[in-house]
Amino acid sequence: MVRDCCLCLHMQRAARHLARVFDDALRPLDLTNGQFSLLMSLNRPEPAPMRAVASLLAMDRTTLTAALKPLERRGLVAIEQDPHDKRSRLLALTPAGERLLAEAFPLWQQTHAEIEKPFPPGDMDALRGQLRMLSEAPPARD
Repeated sequence: MVRDCCLCLHMQRAARHLARVFDDALRPLDLTNGQFSLLMSLNRPEPAPMRAVASLLAMDRTTLTAALKPLERRGLVAIEQDPHDKRSRLLALTPAGERLLAEAFPLWQQTHAEIEKPFPPGDMDALRGQLRMLSEAPPARD
């Protein structure tokens, strides 16, 4: 049957399950797993160009802009014009965003450890590598 061998179905089910688990873990901080990932992507010494963050998160810029709005309203991220390219935006964590990320990171680590506990050593690293390969695979051609 298709449901038994459909890679897309199994990936979506696993992604939804993991999203719920991480959402539950991060809920006390009023963060979703997607917001945590976005904050993590901005955890760098210099402001990041919006297109680089969108690429890292495999999002289009419109979706990224929508995801940034609540974080910006909460004072967790700053969005500024790139001084070298007026059409481009630079994204950075604010001090409040850095503090919240520091608070959230141990919850994320603990949740990861709980998820990985039942798997033999090395299996999750192998899975991460396979998922990376899958996400970087060229699109199928007709």
